[in-house]
Amino acid sequence: MTLENLGLQQWHTIPKQEAARLLHSNLDAGLTLAEADRRHAQFGANQLVAKPGKSAWLRFVLQFNQPLLYILLAAGVITALLQEWVDSGVIFGVTTINAIIGFVQEARAESAIAALAKSVTTETTLVRDGQTQRVPADRLVPGDLVQLAAGDKIPADLRLIEVSNLTVDESGLTGESVPIQKDTQPQETAAALAERTSMAYMGSLVTSGQGQGLVVAIANATEMGRISQLMEQSVDVETPIVRKLAKFSKKLLYVVLGLAVLNFLVALPQNESWVEVFTTTVAFAVAAIPEGLPAIVTITLAIGVSRLARRNAIVRKLAAVETLGSTTVICSDKTGTLTENQMTVQAIYAGRNLYTVTGVGYDPQGEILLDDRPIAARDLPALSACLQAGQLCNDAHLQAQNGHYTIVGDPTEGALIVVAHKAGINGQDLAAQLPRLGVIPFESQFQYMATVHQAAGQQSIYVKGSTEAILQRCDRSLDERGQPVDLDRDLIAQKADDLARQGLRVLALATQSRQNATQSLSHADLDRGLVFLGLQGMLDPPRPAAIAAVRACQAAGIKVKMITGDHVLTATAIARMMKLSGGEAIQSYSGQELSKMDERGFATAASDGNVFARVAPEQKLRLVEALQAKGEIVAMTGDGVNDAPALKQADLGIAMGITGTEVSKEAAAMILTDDNFASIEAAVEEGRTVYQNLLRAIAFALPVNGGEALTILVGVLLGTALPILPLQILWINMVSATALTIPLAFEPKSTDVMKSPPRNPNQPLLTAKLLRRIIIISLFNVIAVFGSFEWAQQTTNNLALARTIAVNTLISAEAFYLLSITQFVPSLFAKLRDRRRSIAFAPAIGVAAIVVLQWLFVQWGVMNQLFQTVPLSFDLAAISVLVSLPIVIVVKLLDRFNPID
Repeated sequence: MTLENLGLQQWHTIPKQEAARLLHSNLDAGLTLAEADRRHAQFGANQLVAKPGKSAWLRFVLQFNQPLLYILLAAGVITALLQEWVDSGVIFGVTTINAIIGFVQEARAESAIAALAKSVTTETTLVRDGQTQRVPADRLVPGDLVQLAAGDKIPADLRLIEVSNLTVDESGLTGESVPIQKDTQPQETAAALAERTSMAYMGSLVTSGQGQGLVVAIANATEMGRISQLMEQSVDVETPIVRKLAKFSKKLLYVVLGLAVLNFLVALPQNESWVEVFTTTVAFAVAAIPEGLPAIVTITLAIGVSRLARRNAIVRKLAAVETLGSTTVICSDKTGTLTENQMTVQAIYAGRNLYTVTGVGYDPQGEILLDDRPIAARDLPALSACLQAGQLCNDAHLQAQNGHYTIVGDPTEGALIVVAHKAGINGQDLAAQLPRLGVIPFESQFQYMATVHQAAGQQSIYVKGSTEAILQRCDRSLDERGQPVDLDRDLIAQKADDLARQGLRVLALATQSRQNATQSLSHADLDRGLVFLGLQGMLDPPRPAAIAAVRACQAAGIKVKMITGDHVLTATAIARMMKLSGGEAIQSYSGQELSKMDERGFATAASDGNVFARVAPEQKLRLVEALQAKGEIVAMTGDGVNDAPALKQADLGIAMGITGTEVSKEAAAMILTDDNFASIEAAVEEGRTVYQNLLRAIAFALPVNGGEALTILVGVLLGTALPILPLQILWINMVSATALTIPLAFEPKSTDVMKSPPRNPNQPLLTAKLLRRIIIISLFNVIAVFGSFEWAQQTTNNLALARTIAVNTLISAEAFYLLSITQFVPSLFAKLRDRRRSIAFAPAIGVAAIVVLQWLFVQWGVMNQLFQTVPLSFDLAAISVLVSLPIVIVVKLLDRFNPID
């Protein structure tokens, strides 16, 4: 017997006796201690094997794997070979600082599978040598006989051999929101994971009842282990900004190399010293390379992270912020994200009347309506009896804490208790008046639960279950006044079907009275003679905030799709309420339908479908991949283990902070602290704002480098001295990348940010409009800088002074440029008109900082010695500022005829 052989078995199709034979185990005594030890040595520990992450040093080294830094590193090496130690040290220092920023902000170990292993570490009760004992779950072996009770976490995949009212919450694995009633009967081979009622899977939770099962799979051979392997197989995808920046960097690399060679060839005949030629070439390379750009992107995204945190979205990976702004499709789980994750009775059929129920979730605030008018249940005997039956034939409890209501027990039973509270029925008083004497737990074979209660001089039996199981045991029903009448089975069945087509989970309720006899209750007592009381239809309702958020996303050109483990009818009903199709007919697909499609059909369904129900983890992953193959930027939400592979594959994985498993959180790039779809819409809004600010930052940074590089190139072509030295260029770049560029990340959002469609994922980083702006601003900088340098050189015949004025001119132009493209000045005038408006102070703070830094650069002796500058008089400093002032006019003309966005 090997793990591979065990994995080939379809255990849910095999009778329990045959399963015991194949596992060489005993249905009563389990394995012997000796056999258990032997199998543990053979199969190993029942632990999921985590995939090792990259080491810290490797993650740091990879920060230098950026095309923009290649030339800088080469320049640092060349200057070191020329023994220009200060220049070399500054260049290497700048690149190292950029690497540290990237390492600290983005580097995380791949710990999703390790968290998966941690989430299932527990002890379990089993039988060995006929003795019940508790052992660590990692000591389990195939063939062990495990005992289950309410509250237990299932330690391995089990073939159930004995159950008693056993229900298991498998929502983390299958997505099914309602606990599954388990039995021991074999199922068909094609049965979906959520429909294999003879199986219990690792990591699931026992919600009620007891049972026993044989271990058929451990560790990575379990369904949970198989999902962990899917996570390893899914590839890490680059987000749009990373892809665009990499593409732009490679192109810029080739351009800079070509121009550097041209610069070298032109400078070579003009200079006798190789050192001067290399210095000129290094100066050009340093000027042309925006080495601060990766840091600008990182810092801008990091500031976006803090904004998102204030809107209930915790971002684990910086690039995910920008992905939000480019998202074209959101694939959301139904349970908890779009819905309240609280089963709620929506409709009641009793006394031949159909009632609707208001209120959402477990909060007992709400009314029962008949023809849209509130009614009192106590005045309608049939309705009152139906509600009373739901309250008494029930094992759940409603708890209130700090105004928040929760259900202890099965969510379906909780819904019955809540609707009874809405009708004014006090559960404790009712239980005292009609104390329970006996119970028949729900069993899938009979499809009902029954309780018997002591009433005045007699006993009352209440039964709830499937419509078919209850109707076949009834011969009468109650009319509106509570009087017994002949049973109309066809009418009731039709009403049940109508409710089911609305996506409601339907329960039928009945009662029977008997004389005081024995307190026991048997199935034979319920074969016939029941009085039908009514139907109660329930579902997990959509959140009102989520409905509004879906509409906002649709207005922004973002498609919302539902991928859930729930039944297709239920999911379709929720989708219809939320108008996921924008008013068109809802297109729904089940997991079984998807499994029968070829690749082309699957891709079409992924694109056209609104709802995907009862899908397996592999199908969720395929849906994400199919959408990505069509060029979509996909955001995927999830909370369960079954969602983890798709979360990791998506451009943006979004996990639930409240109900999410540790696995889903580790696999995701973003976590919602309130589990609310509305927070996703808010995050998309912030993401788009961040992208706009990134474009402004790029439009600000690149003209500085363009102006510097062209200044060097013009100087070489004209045969003049270098207007700006390499170290001075690094000063300009680092100062502009901090004091002047960072304020752009704080720019407030525009009013129409959610009114435009998502950006085309294939749109280049530098659009035609943005490129024209960069070229025009760069040309202005060249004219201003080279002009001021030549004027100062000819006027003073002092090369160091002329270079200091040139640097001052470029810094001044940057400051005016910043004030021209931000909202500081407009917000200042708006504040004067309306005191309630706020001022966008960030650009002013940046300009103030640059004034102080530049004063130190010009006037402080240490800086003069390091950067080869000289102090400037007030007149010369003022001239350098005035020369740069016309950039304001240039920017205003560009804003009118060539806007950034």
